[in-house]
Amino acid sequence: MLVDIFGRPLERQTLSEQQTSRLAQLQTEYAEHPSSGLTPPRLAQILRGAEQGDLRAQCELFQDMEEKDAHLLAEIGKRRRALTTVEWQVSPPRNPTAAEKAEADWLNEMLQDLGDFEDLLFDMLDAIGKGFSCIELDWQKVGREWMPGAFNYRESSWFQLDPETRTELRLRDGSPAGEALNPFGWIVHQHKAKSGYVARAGLYRVLAWPYLFKNYAVRDLAEFLEVYGLPLRLGKYQPGASAQEKATLLRAVVSIGHNAAGIIPEGMAIDFKEAAKGTHEPFDWMVQWAEKSMSKAILGGTLTSQADGKTATNALGNVHNEVRHDLLKSDAKQVATTLRQYLLYPLLVLNKGGDRDPRRLPRFQFDLVEPEDLGVYAEALPQLVDAGLQIPESWVHDKLRIPLPTGKERVLVRPGSAAPGSAAARVAALKSEQPADPLGDLADQLANEWQPVAALAEPVQQLLASCKTLEEFRDRLPEIIPQLDVDDLAELIAQGMFAAGLAGQSGAV
Repeated sequence: MLVDIFGRPLERQTLSEQQTSRLAQLQTEYAEHPSSGLTPPRLAQILRGAEQGDLRAQCELFQDMEEKDAHLLAEIGKRRRALTTVEWQVSPPRNPTAAEKAEADWLNEMLQDLGDFEDLLFDMLDAIGKGFSCIELDWQKVGREWMPGAFNYRESSWFQLDPETRTELRLRDGSPAGEALNPFGWIVHQHKAKSGYVARAGLYRVLAWPYLFKNYAVRDLAEFLEVYGLPLRLGKYQPGASAQEKATLLRAVVSIGHNAAGIIPEGMAIDFKEAAKGTHEPFDWMVQWAEKSMSKAILGGTLTSQADGKTATNALGNVHNEVRHDLLKSDAKQVATTLRQYLLYPLLVLNKGGDRDPRRLPRFQFDLVEPEDLGVYAEALPQLVDAGLQIPESWVHDKLRIPLPTGKERVLVRPGSAAPGSAAARVAALKSEQPADPLGDLADQLANEWQPVAALAEPVQQLLASCKTLEEFRDRLPEIIPQLDVDDLAELIAQGMFAAGLAGQSGAV
């Protein structure tokens, strides 16, 4: 019997039919849009209901917040898309066997062939705001292998909490407890943007209040702009005017501001008072406060999303990256853990057999190591090597994120030097690896000691300079023989012959 990583048995129906296909009421229901007319008491009621297990209103509110607030959508989009651009791979466990390496390679190939895998990562990170994200797997058999044919994102409003545990997510089927999710049928990602159980772990619970106050400020700003600059119109009617005359005057007062024309009964008057005064700054301040609060909560800072002209946003923005690296690493680790449990494990069990130790599963890893500054290392490494520090090449390649060449891959070399692996490089390496030659060393030593004997050539050079032809030089050579002292030359030759004889007898080659 096949079981998932939590020990729950697989039902064969899960591989042939999606669980939500049997819950038609979820497919046909429409959102109630609780953000319409939202007030602080209503918001508090929605949040309390979610804590008690009814997630629908809270999830629909969070969906409305994304649709109605462009700033919120932009900031959460930055964080969600950041991870989809990071390189990833499936790695075997530590100290892997040959079979574990082969399984990791097979999973890498399998996932690389899935065209919508980046969409899966994006949908999983919907849990940052809402606390959880559920993706239903549509299994298909291709040849002899089971693989996900599609990753279907399901609306978070389709789910509720188990009333007993308040931690287990279930489908809303009309019953108080809901329907448990089928093993092997779902990828359930619960993201801890903040501590708390799933109903309170979403980041949007923090952002709901700034969203509400921003809505109030925008509404009041719209009302202010509607009347700003318009004069107050005050209608005056005669004592004893009838109700119909008063209504006529009121219609004229209301319409004259926009139409610039109107009629009133004789004896009545309209006075234009001073235009309304005020400023939009209080409303702008409230909107900016709300948006900065959202940016801080989502991205850990505001300098990449808002520039007020008062700070060096370019320099400071380099510190507050588009998504802070610590947030990106946290998101990556949580997503990788979920993929390991809900995707890698089912793929191995369905295709490679069950009875697996969860501790020996392959690991899903994002490449989040940032390369070091090449300029700093290029200047420091030669000095460290000259100082005698032993630095492994693999460590340098890892720090600088430069892969080691494989096979016959060409590499960059300094102009004039031999490329590694080339014929010239192999000859140089062969020469450097040849053993020391004692006779060669002896020849070098004798050549260095030849300088005192150079004095013998001076009389010959003087004779050559005084002769006009080679024939004259040949005839006069016997004249200088008595001047040559050959004792030093004979001694040096004798020492060389003696040393060469000893070297030959000792087996030197």
